[in-house]
Amino acid sequence: MEMRFTITERPDYTTREIGRKLFAGGADFLKGVVAMDGMPPSDRLEVCFAGRSNVGKSSLINALTGRKALARTSNTPGRTQEINFFTLGEERYLVDVPGYGFANAPKPIVEKWQRLLKAYLSGRQSLRRVFLLIDARHGAKDVDAEIMQLLGRSAVTFQVIMTKCDKIKKDELQKSVEKTIAVLQNHPAAFPEIILTSSEKGDGIDTLRSVIATMV
Repeated sequence: MEMRFTITERPDYTTREIGRKLFAGGADFLKGVVAMDGMPPSDRLEVCFAGRSNVGKSSLINALTGRKALARTSNTPGRTQEINFFTLGEERYLVDVPGYGFANAPKPIVEKWQRLLKAYLSGRQSLRRVFLLIDARHGAKDVDAEIMQLLGRSAVTFQVIMTKCDKIKKDELQKSVEKTIAVLQNHPAAFPEIILTSSEKGDGIDTLRSVIATMV
């Protein structure tokens, strides 16, 4: 049976206000984790951001939180190889995991990171959803499908966020969305809505804030 995927619509004013107020409370860096025993307590709901290197993950987190340098950005793919926890008020953790598919990192580092990621995804009871970022200019690639398989095996719901949607024309964006949906059909753990964003233009940011704020 084919799954039906739709584009998440911008929520109504009341729901957007819930999202705005949550993020207006401030977001702060808590800690970077390199092993499971360093994880903070599972005492609040958390959402995780994952994606290929240079997909625009740090820029999206910075746009969401209104903090230009909260998540570190770098021209070097795979620079961040820790799981970074940010507090969002007293209610949420935002979790930034290293970009996967980083070709420049030594193989032992990549393997160590993959083991940590698998342990985190499988063992974190407070993790509600993984937001999987996909560059709208390219659509879902093989390496994205691999992480989708990992998420499915870990029984973690994931939702695709397409980044850099302002960088391509509308017809190209539509083709990229269709390409991504075709890949998602093979992954039952996928949430059936896709969020379109541009960190630079601010598109989709209030929608994503609202999704995070109303999650239970």
